[in-house]
Amino acid sequence: MPKPPLWHYKKVIKVLGEFGYVKARQKGSHIRLSNPDRDSVTIPAHNPVARGTLRKILRDADLTIEKFLGGRE
Repeated sequence: MPKPPLWHYKKVIKVLGEFGYVKARQKGSHIRLSNPDRDSVTIPAHNPVARGTLRKILRDADLTIEKFLGGRE
């Protein structure tokens, strides 16, 4: 299993958008994304998003690193 990438939060949000996530709200430096078919996820507005944090985001979104790096379902 590959390591999660060190990406800017905007790129993480863009890729999650390909899986149907849309911005629901933002409070401070945390952005909440929602998807009608999956659980909501919270993205910290950090550059870069830490690997462990991204791993948790992907787990919450029920995505593997391979699917995430590959793009659309």
